[in-house]
Amino acid sequence: METRRITQERNTKETRIRLILDLDSPKEPQIDTPVPFFNHILNSMAFHGGFFLQINASGDIDVDPHHLVEDTGLVLGDALREAVMSYGSIQRFGYSVIPMDDALGEVTIDASGRPFLVFNADFPQEYAGSFPLCLLKEFFIALSTRGGLTVHGSCRYGDNSHHMAEALFKALGKALGQAFIRKQGNPASTKGSLHE
Repeated sequence: METRRITQERNTKETRIRLILDLDSPKEPQIDTPVPFFNHILNSMAFHGGFFLQINASGDIDVDPHHLVEDTGLVLGDALREAVMSYGSIQRFGYSVIPMDDALGEVTIDASGRPFLVFNADFPQEYAGSFPLCLLKEFFIALSTRGGLTVHGSCRYGDNSHHMAEALFKALGKALGQAFIRKQGNPASTKGSLHE
């Protein structure tokens, strides 16, 4: 069966991003951005999702990491949407709850073609290292919008913002991994196809 390998690029005055997604390969992720904490959580997301993800990204982080984080979400969303459009039916729904020490992260996904986001995370510390955690919602918005994903993401509780963010991204990875499993036979929609 053909492997679902997608390459996406986005080049603007603010960011330059090249992404390779292989939903059928468990190879170790290769994440290279100039934002160390972002690398860390993206690596956790792909590793626990069971898919290969390579990201090479640069941008105007001298301003702040906002554009890089948001645009990475856009490009990953584009790749996930293309996976459905080019390779056919998927399971569609994914759900995961992940504990990380004091924190509990939960993500539910419907890869329906209808973008919608509910995001709840009350981070007690505003930063993880030098990374502003308010940008995580921007990533989720971009991913949901461009991927055509309904995403409900929440960190139910936690004392350490690093743990909360990591639990959330591990849950995102596992939920994506479930939602994008190939489905044989009929499409996973009463409409006859997704993204219609």
